[in-house]
Order: sequence, then C-alpha cells, then structure tokens
Amino acid sequence: MHALLEPEMGEKPALQPKAAIGPAVRAIAASILAKGRMAIVDPERSNEDAVHEFRRAMKEWRALMRLLAPFIPDATRWRHDARDHARSLAHARDGAAATTAFDGLLDKGNLALSTRSADTIRSRIEALRGDEEQAVLTPALRDAIVAWLDVAAGAIEQWPLDPFDFSSIAGQLTRAYRDARRCIPADWSAASAEELHTLRQRVIDLRYQMELIEPLWPRFGRMWTNEAERLRARLGQCQDLEVLKRLTAPHQPLAHWRSRLTPACAERSAALAHRAARIAHRLFAERPKAFRHRLEMLWEHGR
Repeated sequence: MHALLEPEMGEKPALQPKAAIGPAVRAIAASILAKGRMAIVDPERSNEDAVHEFRRAMKEWRALMRLLAPFIPDATRWRHDARDHARSLAHARDGAAATTAFDGLLDKGNLALSTRSADTIRSRIEALRGDEEQAVLTPALRDAIVAWLDVAAGAIEQWPLDPFDFSSIAGQLTRAYRDARRCIPADWSAASAEELHTLRQRVIDLRYQMELIEPLWPRFGRMWTNEAERLRARLGQCQDLEVLKRLTAPHQPLAHWRSRLTPACAERSAALAHRAARIAHRLFAERPKAFRHRLEMLWEHGR
C-alpha cells in the first residue's frame, strides 16, 4: 500500500510513483476547481484576467474529466458543465484575441498600415473588449459559476477511485495521445480552421493530462509539456486570426479594412501552421503502443 505524499508548498498536485493514486487524483481535481474559483472571486483581478484564468482552469478540468470518464460517475456531465460555463464567458475573450492577432500582423510585417488606420482599428477592437467585459461577467453569472464550483468540489470525495491502478491512467493517456495524433492534418497547407481548432482542443487535453505525471519524467516530462504548449500556442494564434477575420464581415467593426486584413490573416495563418506542423511531427513521432509502454515502464521504475 502506497503512502500519500503531500506536495511541497506551492507545488502543483500530480501523480507520484510512491503515492496512492486515488487521493492524488482527488487533490488534483480540488486544486483545479480552487484555481477556477479564485480567478472568479478575486477582487484584485480585472474582468479580462478573471475570464482568462477561469477558462484556463476549466480546460484543465475538462481534460481531467476526459481522463477519468470511464471511472467516475457523471464525468461527462461535469465536463459539459465546465464547457458551458467557459462558453458563457467566451465572448469576453474575442476582443483580446483580436487585439493579439492584429498586433501580431503588425509586428511580423504581414500588414502595412498608416499609424492613423492602425490606431483606428485598435480603438474599435478596444471598444469591443470593453463592451464584452461589462456584458459578460455579470454578478449573477459570477454567482452561478461559484455555486457550480462549490457543488463540483463537494462531489470529488465521492469519486470511487480506491483501488485505482496506473494502468488505467496509462490507457486513458494513450487514448488521448492517439486521438490527438489522428487529428494531425495530412496536408497542413489545406487544413481548415475547424480542423486546426479540433487538433488544438486535443493537444490541450493531452497537455494538461501529461502534467499529472510529470514527476515520472522530471526532465523529459517538462520538455514534452513545453513542446505541447508551443504547439497549442501556434494553433491558438491561428484561432485568434479567425476571430479577427470575423470582425471584418459585413456590418462588423472592421468591415472597412476587410480587403487589407483578410489576406494578411491568411498569410500569417499559413506561416503559423507551418511551424505547428514541425512541432506536431516531433511531439507525436512515437507510436501509441510505444508511448504507453514508456509510461508504464516509468511508473514501474519509479516504484
């Protein structure tokens, strides 16, 4: 019987070879919910920062629910609830995403605009951001999210995770790895925004799931999750460009600059996709069976 190893102060909970798995998983789940709750209730945070940090915590939670789906009741419901709460705040991120994409076009030289035009575009996006923050994160919505977080936190101790062996975790991680690998486009230059978004979702799931077992891979594990984060970032930048492009549609705030922004977005997206392809092929070079074998050997060696 393993002893439960408590994480060091400030250390993120994770699975440890010499620790009981069930309590460790519960600690991981509780930590994610606490992070989401703090993001929402912290009076020192701006609305934009609160939304960003809460949505990030919900991505972690959804990844954990996918991992635990075969083992705990209502995992799918908990995952869908988190998705719905994150989506209720999604519009508050559109303005920030568009700003990031627009600044990237200027910084990388994809877009040549006069100072006056650039300032006008940025001011219109900033106005959108202000409207979004006021309209989205209302006190009523904040209270509803906090109430859900409290209910979810109370359910964690009821999860039937004892006994629970690592082979179950390894199997689910391998499934997530395989799912992400299958989403890699055969032809990145022809990949649609939707295909890249789906790949990004699967990479996010796996990236957060792999954080749970980093103690097995103190050096390699960190390198792997860093590469996954780089891939997620490249794909996220492609998604930000899609948000910016939507603002150039008829009757949208940036419609006047559609002929300038749309080609620039396409050029930047192609460059980002090319970089993402190189990362993805390195990250997913290993076959799923070999990936699982590596996980299980690391676990056994750590014991």
